[in-house]
Amino acid sequence: MTKILEKITVLTLLGTSLLLAKPNIVILATGGTIAGSGESATKSAYSAGAVTVDKLLAAVPSINEMATIKGEQVSSIGSQEMSNAVWLKLAKRANTLLSSDDVDGIVVTHGTDTMESTAYFLDLTVKSKKPIVFVGAMRSGTSMSADGPMNLFNAVSVVTNKETAGKGVVVVMNDEIHSAREVTKVNTSSVNAFASPNAGKIGTVYYGAVNYYMQTLRKHTIDSEFDITKIDSLPRVDIVYGHADDTDLFVNAAVKAGAKGIIHSGMGNGNPFPLTMDALAKASKAGVVVARSSRVGSGRTTLHNEVDDEKYGFIATDSLNAQKARILLMLGLTKTQDKKALQDMYFKY
Repeated sequence: MTKILEKITVLTLLGTSLLLAKPNIVILATGGTIAGSGESATKSAYSAGAVTVDKLLAAVPSINEMATIKGEQVSSIGSQEMSNAVWLKLAKRANTLLSSDDVDGIVVTHGTDTMESTAYFLDLTVKSKKPIVFVGAMRSGTSMSADGPMNLFNAVSVVTNKETAGKGVVVVMNDEIHSAREVTKVNTSSVNAFASPNAGKIGTVYYGAVNYYMQTLRKHTIDSEFDITKIDSLPRVDIVYGHADDTDLFVNAAVKAGAKGIIHSGMGNGNPFPLTMDALAKASKAGVVVARSSRVGSGRTTLHNEVDDEKYGFIATDSLNAQKARILLMLGLTKTQDKKALQDMYFKY
């Protein structure tokens, strides 16, 4: 009887220990306003990426109650400096970490200017169901009423929430949770700077309380065909912005510079100015992949509307904005130059 009681006690203690075990979360810091520092709490000027990841985490000690936290500094830049090289470095590191049984999820701290792009890049290239959460700030850490600490607290709450697994990469800002594919920055300076115009937010997080309402149906992460371990560089894809009284200058310059693809951010439903249209048609005929997007900010860019895409060999980017359409085309061109296959990718991802 004594031995049985001893075994029960051991099993009880083991079970309690397992229940109390905290998830292991890695914070990958890239810089941005969330790591910014300025001379005044009441002025907008600051230096992005000035605060190291250790100091960033020390400013929100309560996150250690939710998880065992480790931090790594991937870069220390303002996100307007984001590059293909940093994307590849970040995605490969995320893949390596998430393949380990010792890592349960990742939070990426990032500047807001290109956060949507980096998040979408990882959404297409990281092969894991484990949660990946992007977070940033609109006010530097030295600003009065800085939003970074609460955003980071909420991001850790989301990454440790079991419902986040399998949803692909998400962005947490201003108490909202957004899908990486759908989210975009919609304001230059407000703390309410992010929205998902076509689909809406997928959830909320209020002082750490997480609630989900929907999720993206497009392929991502483990269902993506893009293998980042085999990609060491990305083909050049340029964005040309359409406007009234446009020119062929920038299309021709992109072709001359060696662009393998051009995203035309057109008017309305992705419509080009006639002179620009002629240049895009010539580029397409010469082997450059031309994809039509829209500068409008919401809605779909559809095939064969005012533009005869089949005639010119163009593809349409569906509901992706130009900056995300560029990412998908870069990755797509690492696999194929077949325009039908590339068009199908815009309907899948």
